[in-house]
Amino acid sequence: MTDTRVPEDTPPAPVFVPQFCNPAQRGLLLAAAILASAMGFIDGTVVAIAIPAIRASLDATLAQAQWVHNAYMLTLAALILVGGAMADRFGLARVFGAGIALFVLASLACAVAPSAGILVLSRAVQGIGAAVMVPGSLAAIARAYPRT
Repeated sequence: MTDTRVPEDTPPAPVFVPQFCNPAQRGLLLAAAILASAMGFIDGTVVAIAIPAIRASLDATLAQAQWVHNAYMLTLAALILVGGAMADRFGLARVFGAGIALFVLASLACAVAPSAGILVLSRAVQGIGAAVMVPGSLAAIARAYPRT
């Protein structure tokens, strides 16, 4: 048996950190990530202003109109950690893209919702998309601009 110990004065091997994106793409990634994160958070608050109009246009009760807001906020808050874990497990780019797609599709469903019940359901799905999109956007920024 041979002795394979490394002498103590040997410096450690450099750690290779793969580049998440090239420097030319950083600005575009930053803009997309900021926009996605902003949409996720703005969408949670902007609906509160529209509750009277939602009630009038969909003939919704006050409770239904409040659930339009709550469905989004509850799913976002309940699943945001799951969204981050999914990005770690299945790949940041794939999960972030899926979150954006789900958010956009649910937003379209909200725009054409014929009733308060469909709007509440669409807002819950939109919250799921945001719960995946928001942590993905923050992780993408962190990976594109690593600490040096």
